[in-house]
Amino acid sequence: MSFFSTRGGACVTASQAILYGLAPDGGLYVPAMFPLLPPNKLVTLADMTYQQRATAILKHYLEDFTIKEIDEAVAAAYNAEKFDDPAIAPLKRIDGNTHVLELFHGPTLAFKDMALQLLPHLTTLAARKNGENREVSILVATSGDTGKAALEGFKDVPGTSCTVFYPTDGVSDVQKLQMTTTGGSNTHVIALDGNFDDAQTGVKELFSSVTFGASVNVRGKLLSSANSINFGRLAPQIVYYFSAYADLVNQGAVKAGEPINFVVPTGNFGNILAAYYARSMGLPVNKLICASNRNNVLTDFFLTGVYDTRRQFFKTTSPSMDILISSNLERLLFECADRDGELISVWMKQLKESHSYCIGEQRREWLNAVFAAGYADDMQCADEIRTRFERDGYLMDTHTAVASHVLRQYREETGDETLTVIVSTASPYKFAADVLGAIQQRGEETRHMDAFMAAEMLERLSGVPVPAQVRELHTLPVRHTARCQQNGMAQAVLNAFDGK
Repeated sequence: MSFFSTRGGACVTASQAILYGLAPDGGLYVPAMFPLLPPNKLVTLADMTYQQRATAILKHYLEDFTIKEIDEAVAAAYNAEKFDDPAIAPLKRIDGNTHVLELFHGPTLAFKDMALQLLPHLTTLAARKNGENREVSILVATSGDTGKAALEGFKDVPGTSCTVFYPTDGVSDVQKLQMTTTGGSNTHVIALDGNFDDAQTGVKELFSSVTFGASVNVRGKLLSSANSINFGRLAPQIVYYFSAYADLVNQGAVKAGEPINFVVPTGNFGNILAAYYARSMGLPVNKLICASNRNNVLTDFFLTGVYDTRRQFFKTTSPSMDILISSNLERLLFECADRDGELISVWMKQLKESHSYCIGEQRREWLNAVFAAGYADDMQCADEIRTRFERDGYLMDTHTAVASHVLRQYREETGDETLTVIVSTASPYKFAADVLGAIQQRGEETRHMDAFMAAEMLERLSGVPVPAQVRELHTLPVRHTARCQQNGMAQAVLNAFDGK
């Protein structure tokens, strides 16, 4: 399988796409084609473990990896030492035609673990396959969850290092502590005075900077990415959509071949893009419902065909979705534009210079044949947390609640009662104060509550145990205190590399 840039250049292998992360022309690597899985394969997947399902899907994309290498990487990533549920990504029914796909049972309690436990193994394999002797230096911008998942995945992995930028006031207390207390001799965490879009833009600029690249190279390092711009992040996410469907077949909730919907809380568009890739491979999907918070740039895009970031940026109770520039949308646009890299380059240039672009009515209709979109503000999110807990006995975090509300809204507007899977992206204990405030209807009182006190109160109220990963945080020393402005990101990285 070859991979091409969304902007028309480059042709690389899977291992090279993983190793380099971003194409030289600034585009994202996409597969030359989508391998089709015949309907009988869905039945076969139903009888497999999660690990076996992962190999069965990934082998179609990672063609310059051997099956043995993929098997070993998968086994190292998804096991009882890393995940607290043997199903890895368990599927739970919460009402008659609604299930929740729980993706937060890994070491950092967020869906990013599903890819970032596997990516380090693929990265080190990719380096060997391409004769790369430099240290693979992972550079990451995070809106909260990717940072810790990347740090945890690459921590003390030989031949690698991991540097993470996070917005100083744009993550929850638990997310910040998870990152700043990270151990490992090869991890660096830097607070950025700005929002996630500032961090993401800055990281992309570092990747494209010849001067910075030379400074990194002279230190014996090769830059790579663990953000979802890296196809090595995206590919493992395709797996859990197939796995969820296989579990539904096993449970007798659907017959093999019967279409379902997914509703996905969406910020950088990687998670729902993986669902689209699964659909393109033959997974029976009726609608992909894109759920946004108050930063609803994607909702407006699907409704109008215009992507416009000239709007107010809001800090919400679902901070991992506080994003106005959704990088992975570029991969979907590539398909929408009939793989016209020149047109994608034009749109991305317009976004950078004019902060907006328009895809036209025909392409908007093409998107809306597959996608629906909606959003929830903080009050609607809190109401949804309380409703689901009181009515269904299910405790969900703020991001999952956004998706749940948007699903309720979508059903009311369309009458579509197709069985739907809500993709749950984080443990409620990563946002305990907001979840507690929602259930008790006193959000303003709990918002500034100590995260650990809120977690203890939420445990008593809900009966759902506080995860060990949260309980231990307040006893761990803070190891990372670096901070910088956006124009100082390059120097901050070099200082980290030099041990300053």
